[in-house]
Amino acid sequence: MSKTYRVAIVGATGAVGLKFIECIERRKFPVSEVVLYASEKSEGKVLHVNGKPCRIVGLRKERVEKFDFAFFSAGSGISTQYAPLFAEKGGVVVDNSSAWRMDPGTPLVVPEVNPQDIAKHKGIIANPNCSTIQMVVALKPLHDAAGITRVVVSTYQAVSGAGGRALEEFENEVHALVVNTTPPKRAIFPRQIAFNAIAQIPQKDAFLPNGYTGEEHKMIEETKKIMGDPSIRVSPTCVRVPVKNSHSESINVETLKKLTAAEAIALLRKAPGIVVSETPGDFPTPAEVSGRDETFVGRVREDWTVPNGLHLWVVADNILKGAALNAIQIAEVIIRS
Repeated sequence: MSKTYRVAIVGATGAVGLKFIECIERRKFPVSEVVLYASEKSEGKVLHVNGKPCRIVGLRKERVEKFDFAFFSAGSGISTQYAPLFAEKGGVVVDNSSAWRMDPGTPLVVPEVNPQDIAKHKGIIANPNCSTIQMVVALKPLHDAAGITRVVVSTYQAVSGAGGRALEEFENEVHALVVNTTPPKRAIFPRQIAFNAIAQIPQKDAFLPNGYTGEEHKMIEETKKIMGDPSIRVSPTCVRVPVKNSHSESINVETLKKLTAAEAIALLRKAPGIVVSETPGDFPTPAEVSGRDETFVGRVREDWTVPNGLHLWVVADNILKGAALNAIQIAEVIIRS
């Protein structure tokens, strides 16, 4: 009989928490039991996992138990406080918040890029930022072949990345503007998001002294850690756009060794987790990619302004590959090892 695993989901009622459940069901993750944790206001609500009702448990210290895996998506404050408690019980925590990403003793993992780092964990493994995940999946085969020296990336990030309340605010704004009524008061975004673009993520955080946002800083530092190369220079501009789901990125790459567009496409075609469009007009869009597990790459072309440059267009479902799926894949690597 195949081994099964006792699993906790912390933050089970949120968008990523619900996607954890979906991934467990769809990928037939070998669970013996799933315990769902959320805030105490959600205690007693019932969700279904593999067709079985699971009652929400309010998260308190005395309710932390031993699990084989604990998937966290409840914010950095909860992760800082509770992830060590679950790890001390003997389980492996895969945390989707920013709490542990840059901790030197915590692996930051994308399974297609640095699965070898999983073995270094001391009970906690960090899931990278959603924008970083899809970018490094596309960069990895190019870096291995030609050595990436510099990346300039502009992101087009979906509203779902800001949570369920942000989606509701977006939809209410769209409705109000379409029917020509007064838009509701904003609670999430600093400016209009409907039919607009906001070059500030996180939405209400102050800019850093160097002019970059917190999201952009994450992409810079996480890329170097995941790729295992602190010499890679990354310059991002992160933008929230009026798209419901799936992030897009325009990525300009400079390499030590020249790669033609055809060579880059061949490398991407063979890389795990990537679907590459090989003709200019056959590029991925967020609407088409939403609900898909893979990272999609299109519009691969050479940058004529530098000797060793490439342009890529990269799209992925930010709630799936950018969050829940990546965490589940980390656990699957552990199971297989």
